[in-house]
Amino acid sequence: MATGFSINEYPNVDQVYKDLRKLISLPIRSIRKNEMENIIQNYFEKKCNKSKAMITKASEYIPGGVQHNLSFNFPFPLVFTKAAGAYLYDLDGNKYIDFLQAGGPTVLGSNPTSVRKKVIELLDSTGPVTGLFHEYEYKLAEKIVELVPSVEMFRMLGSGTEACMASIRVARLATKKKNIVKMGGAYHGWSDQLAYGLRIPGTRHFEANGVPRSIFKYTQEFYPNDLNSLESVLKRNRFFGGTAAVLIEPVGPESGTRPLDLNFNKGVRELCNKYGALLIFDEVVTAFRIGLSGAQGYFGVDPDLTVFGKVVAGGYPSAGGLGGKKEYMKYVSAGLQTGTKKALIGGTMAANPLSSLAGYFTLCEMEKTNACEKSGRAGDRLTKGLQKLIQKYNLPFVAFNQGSICHLETVGTMLLDIDIKKFWTIKKTIAEAHKRKHAMEEMGAAYMSEGLVTLAGSRLYTSAADTDAVIDDALKRFDRVFQKVEGV
Repeated sequence: MATGFSINEYPNVDQVYKDLRKLISLPIRSIRKNEMENIIQNYFEKKCNKSKAMITKASEYIPGGVQHNLSFNFPFPLVFTKAAGAYLYDLDGNKYIDFLQAGGPTVLGSNPTSVRKKVIELLDSTGPVTGLFHEYEYKLAEKIVELVPSVEMFRMLGSGTEACMASIRVARLATKKKNIVKMGGAYHGWSDQLAYGLRIPGTRHFEANGVPRSIFKYTQEFYPNDLNSLESVLKRNRFFGGTAAVLIEPVGPESGTRPLDLNFNKGVRELCNKYGALLIFDEVVTAFRIGLSGAQGYFGVDPDLTVFGKVVAGGYPSAGGLGGKKEYMKYVSAGLQTGTKKALIGGTMAANPLSSLAGYFTLCEMEKTNACEKSGRAGDRLTKGLQKLIQKYNLPFVAFNQGSICHLETVGTMLLDIDIKKFWTIKKTIAEAHKRKHAMEEMGAAYMSEGLVTLAGSRLYTSAADTDAVIDDALKRFDRVFQKVEGV
């Protein structure tokens, strides 16, 4: 085991897929209908009425009542008013164990005091944004270059979506090639060209509502864990403009929901070298969560470009950035002092003093406290506990983790397969995905009623604030939920 990383033991990927295939071959096992009705009536309607009232009012002004995709919870979103360490508190005063952790950026736990004090000092002096250079732009960039071996230069942007957009523009300028190949099922932000092959490999443009199909002329996908699939795309692209870059999440699509073999990234690196494509790692989730040198440090693979987000601002806004070798980063140089044709990027709030400072002190605190390892140990304890509960109740559910990124698959919605060659089956598969998605939402509601906040009812991020006592308390709550599942 490499030290300094959140992953103590890499999952047995073959066994995970075997278990997942079995899960999706079986009928859906969700919360019993009468139990679901009790949860809605006795928890959400009685104990969350202030949240419901506010969401009802908000729906008059905000489409769907909420601004963020992660807020869409069944039967209605809850309103949260406080975050501290391992816990969240809602408008009605209910307390929850926080396994969402803002979608992944808060490895230290929510709203850590050490970072918050520095942010308050900054707000009292510079303020959140000036539009001009601030010392923490330099300090954060220097820290990232120090921590991540493949990164020689870093430019901060406003989000992971923006960083992914910048990365493919840089790749095209650097290689003078056209095509971008992504791993099917992965999410690389919501820009037009990358809204392709989302959630389930093989979906191509099906989820890209509002994007003309012609936009995807130079975007392709390949199947996760399949180097032959990738090479076939790279071979074909030689005759159609070449491949500028291969863009992947190094733990697998959707934060490892489809985990990758331990040596898969090395195989992708070799194919990129063979076909003259840049390798881009999307480390929006994994950078500084898997380890301070990112997932690339754990796997021992150097990408040409790295996309950053989430942890890069320590849970504060405007969290995004692009890092890489100097020969490629010259294409995103700011200002006028350059003779290089530059990629078009920008952003008024990018690299603002608040986000830069928060990111810098977050990384320093993580380094000082071994936060990655602590959060990973919590992920191991949680996952092993969930596996024991699954066995206890003889459920087909699947629990596995890559350190502090934990997966609890109860329906396997995103593990369904779409075969484009059998186009007549696609409609049925998508309908099945929607059916399973609703069952997943019901599980998420059941977790919430027991004081457990998850990401979409299937992913859990642990933090350094998750002590053994917190995890053990959480497992008791999961136990109570599993008792309400059909067939138990």
